[in-house]
Amino acid sequence: MLLKSTELPKPRSQGSISLEQATGNRKSVRSFTKQALSLEQIGQLLWSGQGLRDTIGQRTVPSAGALYPLELYLVIEEGVYHYVPDGHRMEPHVEGDLRSSLSSAALGQECVAQAPATLLLTAIFSKIETKYGKERSPQYIYLEAGHAAQNILLQAKALGLDGVPVGAFYEDQVSEVLQLPRTHYPLYLIPLGFAKKIG
Repeated sequence: MLLKSTELPKPRSQGSISLEQATGNRKSVRSFTKQALSLEQIGQLLWSGQGLRDTIGQRTVPSAGALYPLELYLVIEEGVYHYVPDGHRMEPHVEGDLRSSLSSAALGQECVAQAPATLLLTAIFSKIETKYGKERSPQYIYLEAGHAAQNILLQAKALGLDGVPVGAFYEDQVSEVLQLPRTHYPLYLIPLGFAKKIG
């Protein structure tokens, strides 16, 4: 199946559970069924992490100086997509199932290989270094990545999905496996899917 540029369904502004319920029910889940996510679910998750919330370009996640250094990738069985907030679409990046190789780059964590979808947050440090300098910029970027990851995890719970934030991986190996641009530095892996019932 060839990857193609995909316009995503318009994100919803209302869900079936409250923010308080999503927050109270969120927990880290590392075992998933094989059920694929729908395009609507994928679109909502990508939007929650880096989507536009208005017509002047402000996003769903706060960003120092509104410079938005984060980039978001989707890793699924068919391949890897890069999320483009402007137009709420995803562009093909790499074809083929790279989840097992990505798991190896993440110290063999099975949840990365098993999840039907993993979101990868990367950062382009140069986007904010011109304003905040090389010493201060990383702090702002790491804070922003935390905001985005929490948005994604709460949105997953609101959609009836689960996930787990993964920070243990070899950045150079992740970059190599996913053929990332040199300027896109990996920060966070977030495997997502339907929780597998145990017992």
